Amino acid sequence: MIAVRARSAVALAVSGVIGLAAFTWPLFVAPSSDVAHGGDALWTFALLLPLVLAVVLAELSDKGMDSRAIAMLGVLSALGAAIRPLGAGTAGIETIFFLMVLGGRVFGPGFGFVLGNTTLFASALLTGGVGPWLPYQMLGAAWVALGAGLLPRWRGRAEIALLAAYGVVSSLVYGFLLNLSFWPFAVGEGTSVSFDPDAPAGANLVKLAAFTLATSLGWDLGRAVTTALLVVVTGPVLLRTLRRASRKASFLPG
Repeated sequence: MIAVRARSAVALAVSGVIGLAAFTWPLFVAPSSDVAHGGDALWTFALLLPLVLAVVLAELSDKGMDSRAIAMLGVLSALGAAIRPLGAGTAGIETIFFLMVLGGRVFGPGFGFVLGNTTLFASALLTGGVGPWLPYQMLGAAWVALGAGLLPRWRGRAEIALLAAYGVVSSLVYGFLLNLSFWPFAVGEGTSVSFDPDAPAGANLVKLAAFTLATSLGWDLGRAVTTALLVVVTGPVLLRTLRRASRKASFLPG
């Protein structure tokens, strides 16, 4: 695992605060019906890219990531972008999350944060999926890969079971957060699942949960099952392969 240095930890913490605000601000700030959602997406994207660069530069300056780690990041991002069109969320089939989970697991949370961002960005360019939703997808994926790097250091079958369970939970949370990013603008006023700017955050979260159950839960469950299955099937081989590559590149102790 590539250790997270102090400056990287600060950059990750700042990104977490900004990312959380980008997702949850509708719960605390009444949005105007005249505001296009693409506007705040541009601001999120403008803040996200410098933070990703800050993590990379902090790792480079502290000798956490070197040219070999950057090369590995490029390989995994390109691989993720290449395999995403095999599913890309169609009918809930998602073929990209398992790779971010395994990459974040082996190389650590800092590497995983950057990997989630670059993989989603590269795959969006490849599949034509660039839009106001992209910065939110990048942030969500970055948190998925980062979280995998923070899991307990189990090995063997227990590790595969842990990563599979994490894949299920993180896939569902990812879908919930993505819904939150557009839900206030996607549903008209006056329905049982409509966003109410005058209601407290708790009441709106209940409505968001109802909206998720009614609209995207099937896709979210498909993503969760696909990710867990791919982790179980490919995890033993890919974890060994990535760790062997890490040892040879001196990322990990022998």
